[in-house]
Amino acid sequence: MKEKKISPLFRMIKGLVRIFYYKIEIEGNENLPDEPVVIVGNHTQLHGPICCELYLSDKHYTWCASQMMHLKEVPDYAYADFWSRKPKWSRPFYKLLSYLIAPLSVCVFNNARTIAVYRNIKIISTFKNTIKVLKDGGNVVIFPEHDKKYNNIIYDFQENFIDVAKLYYKNTGKELQFVPMYIAPNLRKMYIGKPVRYCYDTPIEEERKRICAYLMEAITEMACSLPIHKVVPYRNIPKKYYPLNTVSEVKKNEKTGC
Repeated sequence: MKEKKISPLFRMIKGLVRIFYYKIEIEGNENLPDEPVVIVGNHTQLHGPICCELYLSDKHYTWCASQMMHLKEVPDYAYADFWSRKPKWSRPFYKLLSYLIAPLSVCVFNNARTIAVYRNIKIISTFKNTIKVLKDGGNVVIFPEHDKKYNNIIYDFQENFIDVAKLYYKNTGKELQFVPMYIAPNLRKMYIGKPVRYCYDTPIEEERKRICAYLMEAITEMACSLPIHKVVPYRNIPKKYYPLNTVSEVKKNEKTGC
């Protein structure tokens, strides 16, 4: 990726966040292969992007919704994605807030180590930039959850990000690895799990399902192996409804589909 010219305002914002955001430790770095990989994690609302920007190496780029990088698109996207499920009496406030944060959002996400993710024909540029980072020896971080619950730990993964591996193989002849990551803000830690490798001679439809299933289960297992803590969910819900990371909660969710 072409080196970005970083805004002084962004440097100041990042410095302040580093001071006031809690220190995060990374466990499992030994599981990162000595080659470019895609790291796939639980979004944990804003915690995921913040943790990755502050604590992962400088040779990584994070996928970012393109709407958060364009001034006119921020308000509608931010309100729908972050605050649309807030109590009705508070929604006008959050509607206003979505406009107020737009300039800040544009500054932050255009200066951070990000790759814009588009939902139209421009998705080609998303994949092209992703391959460029990987070929240059960097890692790419993706938070692929969407609004369908998988269990009490994570939401279901959108699968098409796996297609990066197919394009990477076409460009390099190498099979890309995907590494699961669990972020536990309440434990002040990020956990790196064991990778899974893309298989080029298996149909991409099968690889999407196989790799996503492995990653979701690996993240769930990592979470459940840890001391009991509140899981920060993908959806922005009141903290009193945050689930616990217990195996019993996972099984209850599997049975009820909640």
